[in-house]
Amino acid sequence: MTQGAGQEPTVRTATLRDFRVPPYAQVPVQSQNSAQEYALAHPEDSVPRAIPPRTGESAPQAVPASGPDAPDRADPAAETADGGHQAAPDRAEGSVPQAPAVHPGDGVPDDEPPEGYTPTERDLPVINRGDTVQVAVAPARQPAPEGLGPLYVVGDVHGYLDELVAALTAQGLVDAEGHWSAGNTRLWFLGDFTDRGPDGIGVIDLVMRLSAEAAAAGGYCKALMGNHELLLIGAKRFGDTPVNSGAGTATFQAAWLLNGGQKSDMDRLQDVHLQWMSRLDAVVEEDGHLLMHSDTTAYLDYGTTIEDVNDKVHEIINRNDADECWDLFRKFTKRFAFRDDNGPQAVRELLATYGGGRVVHGHSPIPYLLGEVGAEDVDGDGNSEPLVEGPHVYADGLAVAMDGGVTMAGKLLVAQLPLQA
Repeated sequence: MTQGAGQEPTVRTATLRDFRVPPYAQVPVQSQNSAQEYALAHPEDSVPRAIPPRTGESAPQAVPASGPDAPDRADPAAETADGGHQAAPDRAEGSVPQAPAVHPGDGVPDDEPPEGYTPTERDLPVINRGDTVQVAVAPARQPAPEGLGPLYVVGDVHGYLDELVAALTAQGLVDAEGHWSAGNTRLWFLGDFTDRGPDGIGVIDLVMRLSAEAAAAGGYCKALMGNHELLLIGAKRFGDTPVNSGAGTATFQAAWLLNGGQKSDMDRLQDVHLQWMSRLDAVVEEDGHLLMHSDTTAYLDYGTTIEDVNDKVHEIINRNDADECWDLFRKFTKRFAFRDDNGPQAVRELLATYGGGRVVHGHSPIPYLLGEVGAEDVDGDGNSEPLVEGPHVYADGLAVAMDGGVTMAGKLLVAQLPLQA
């Protein structure tokens, strides 16, 4: 359970459509030289921007984003006729309970997003083409390096520690006490450990411990840098220091709060966590799979080899320049580069540059890619949760999406690679 600043405890969040800025985020963000207020481009992975202050208002008033990259927002489907909100659907006995559809870190769009920024909306229109199917098209199997076992990947966790432990246990990677039980297995987390969920620091602590236990058993447990790791590092280091967002002045603190930042995580964040996150690589290649957090080609801006990209990312983080770190965060927040007609070509460009036969990523929830967010309840049973059965293969079989949408009542995914048909 998470205790945010100025808000009641929150539990699992079943956020599908309707969002409100939490009380602790409903304050102006000001620099020393400016009395501007800041609003967010979007509730998920958003960039705050300056808006004129309004007389008599204590918090910014959000309006839908505009422009070609920010589609019109539909009316919240969760509102009832009397202005209330539809309760989250009941889950089967033994499943994880859901909280009301009010997310502790969600804002609403305000103003046009910066040039080159790709916002995310939980009711975002998506392409649900007939040739976009959720099937496993496995690349040619490559033998594991000598002495190492099978390869597994984990999608976005976002603070849902209990769900993570359950998913790892189901795959036989940890035992009933949550300790490594997979011998020489190799395990990669694709990033985004914190924000939105109740125990992001608990997730980081678990991954750090499993890394040591796996190494002692002859395997390994490693992790990639996600945009939310960059956001948490920035919020801790730079706080309300103004940064150039490309559309005015913003701060890491404002962006962190409005992207689901949890006060309990910040209170428990220690130097050991910051050092661990700062050393994470951005991209790796394992057994013909190019692993990265975000479904974007922005990695190409940082080098033509995997080593160059990782070295450049670490260099930027270690240089401790707020504007540079913000630009890195903004680029790693881009998404959907592989989804549309030009998606296969974008994947091929990455593979040709860095190697591998298939990209495996997190970041963009599978329900967005499948067009299942806010879909009409065709069965009439009142249950319109996003349905995620497993990883989503798309872009002519060249990309695998691993974010099952755990923050929107989806599924936290753990899968063995290559995927089996």
